[in-house]
Amino acid sequence: MTPRLPLPLAGLPLHAADLRGLTRLATDGVVGITDVVEAMHHGITSVGGRLAAHPAGRTMGITGFVYRRVRGTTRLVGQGLEAVLGLAAPRAPATVKPAREAFVAALNGVFGDHLANSSNPLAIQASLRIGGRPWREALTAPTGRVLVQAHGLAMNDLQWVRNGHDHGQALAQDLGFTPVHLHYNSGRHVSQNGRDFSALLDELVLSWPVPVEELVILGHSMGGLVARSAILAGESQPWRRALRALVCLGTPHHGAPLERGGHVVDTLLGASAFVAPLARLGRARSAGITDLRYGNLQDADWLPHVRHTQTHDDRQPAPLPNGVDCFVVAATRARGPRPSLPGDGLVPVASALGEHGDPACALAVPAAHRHIVFGANHWDLLDHPEVLDTLRGWLR
Repeated sequence: MTPRLPLPLAGLPLHAADLRGLTRLATDGVVGITDVVEAMHHGITSVGGRLAAHPAGRTMGITGFVYRRVRGTTRLVGQGLEAVLGLAAPRAPATVKPAREAFVAALNGVFGDHLANSSNPLAIQASLRIGGRPWREALTAPTGRVLVQAHGLAMNDLQWVRNGHDHGQALAQDLGFTPVHLHYNSGRHVSQNGRDFSALLDELVLSWPVPVEELVILGHSMGGLVARSAILAGESQPWRRALRALVCLGTPHHGAPLERGGHVVDTLLGASAFVAPLARLGRARSAGITDLRYGNLQDADWLPHVRHTQTHDDRQPAPLPNGVDCFVVAATRARGPRPSLPGDGLVPVASALGEHGDPACALAVPAAHRHIVFGANHWDLLDHPEVLDTLRGWLR
């Protein structure tokens, strides 16, 4: 019997490996919720209602036995379902399905670090693709001008196409670029993805069928951070010699306030012994999302906070690379210039432009390399004609 999918998933062209991955994720989720409930139970019985730091540990006796049975039964059922699904041939779809790609990318954005750490088949492995296929298989007419596009959080490489427009294809027609797309698990730490990206770029440049005259990276949102991290990681690698320009569209170089809002919720929930375990649910945000709080680029930005939430901006300075033309584009919902510009709905203008109160952190992008798009949101940067005109001028 083929397992019946929940209604929201019924229209997605999922295959056997996807279903096993979803089963494993659901099992992990039930076990995690059980842990939260037991922690609340233990906290209430231990502190007697006082507002205090919740005590560590699990419940004892019959109560503890019940919680252990719930966890054990859940894992047993999950393993059984995975075994049944494993009998189906793990065939990959014959063609790339945008709906499935978008679904898997969203899961990776929210749970990507957990998917990778638990070897879940839904975890995206970093790769360079063209049209959703490995670049070697899809490449038809390579040129010496290579444009690599890096997508944002919870997105995938196919989503560079918006309203029928793709900046990469337009630049291919106008300026002779060959577009290639980075596909990565955006729920992992930016620095982890940066190292993978650097290794992929090295392989790309060394294997490209014609000499690479110039390499340009175009990053949207988190993709710009991953690109900057890759440049830091690959400083001595051969591909860096080919890098001519980096363009960041709506990249939160110094963080995004929405993630900081999530941290505030974590802090409030942690104030009471009764509800402190619920803070675990808030911390279910992926490592990639928490990196957006301040714009972490390097391991040193987040490693000191592995066991503790990052409460202030203590990143290592990461200036823009020497010998590379760096450009930034910000969007604002304001219709025209004003003293204080609102952001694009996700990223403040100052963060997208690399501005910071600390000179050591400020990116100091030249005025000629900065552009603000008025009356636009974060996603409009993907297909706004003004952005394309600006890219043409910068990269011609």
